[in-house]
Amino acid sequence: MTPEVSSHPYDALTPDCVMSALETLGFSCDARIYPLNSYENRVYQVGIEGAGSVVVKFYRPGRWSDAQILEEHEFALELQDLEIPVAAPMTFDAFGTLPQYDIFRFAVFPRIQGRAPELDELDSLLTIGRYLGRVHLVGARKPFLARDELSIQTMAVESREFLLQHDFIPGELLPAYESLTANLIERVQALFAQAGSMTYLRIHGDCHLSNVLWQDGTPFFVDFDDAVMGPAVQDLWMLLSGDRDQRQGQLMELVEGYSEFRNFSVAELILIEALRTLRILRYSAWLARRWQDPAFPRTFPWFNTVRYWSDHILELREQLAALDEEPLRIMP
Repeated sequence: MTPEVSSHPYDALTPDCVMSALETLGFSCDARIYPLNSYENRVYQVGIEGAGSVVVKFYRPGRWSDAQILEEHEFALELQDLEIPVAAPMTFDAFGTLPQYDIFRFAVFPRIQGRAPELDELDSLLTIGRYLGRVHLVGARKPFLARDELSIQTMAVESREFLLQHDFIPGELLPAYESLTANLIERVQALFAQAGSMTYLRIHGDCHLSNVLWQDGTPFFVDFDDAVMGPAVQDLWMLLSGDRDQRQGQLMELVEGYSEFRNFSVAELILIEALRTLRILRYSAWLARRWQDPAFPRTFPWFNTVRYWSDHILELREQLAALDEEPLRIMP
């Protein structure tokens, strides 16, 4: 499907708009504006006269309600108050943490400098595990009331339905996609049932390496935009990479650190590949749902080609096989 030429709300988010929004809060911008790597929302590093830089995040219109965004902010501030290293929004007397300028709701964050953690440095994973244990201790104190719950329905079933109902998948590949995704969803449902009753708590939700900044031996967790009610393992599995032995070793370090602050349920390990499956299914549907945003065809030109969907179906086949593999273990 080729995106139609049409206006998009973010077309109005010009550099002048970005600076004007910050100036309503009392900032004096020096015109240094750098777009950061974000497509769901728009995020900029903006220079402030005599005061370094701040990061400003303009929420995608229509995606979250005010209540959902404020729960994200409250969670980050709760963590910050306990000296857990996170990027929490600044609070402004007249506006709280969620000011509005024109059609845009936005939040301002201090700029945090750092690099991605090195996964081959197992001590780094031990440290990250300790902090995640603390994050989840706080997350278990009370539930989100407005934000979503991680579910097979929203991440897989609705993603599949969207792609099948719209003209994205080439006709010759449609039967394979339809059959594979049905099998994947059935297998994922079986694994969730096998895991049994789980504790759902407030979690980061998108805890991959790009959302962890390493600074002076400390991991800072950034971008709580996808915070949900979900199982603890969701915040661990995306930090694993490499072959099975590498992932096994990384998991051991994460859980060892995590367990210093909060018990980790080994029953959740069976969900790692199931959760990866949900992410894969949602990712393709996310690109499709955002295809009318001009930034997406420019940034992801490979999406929605026959080659993309052929490779995606191959990925789904491999993932179906992965779901039948022995799960990673916590070895004594």
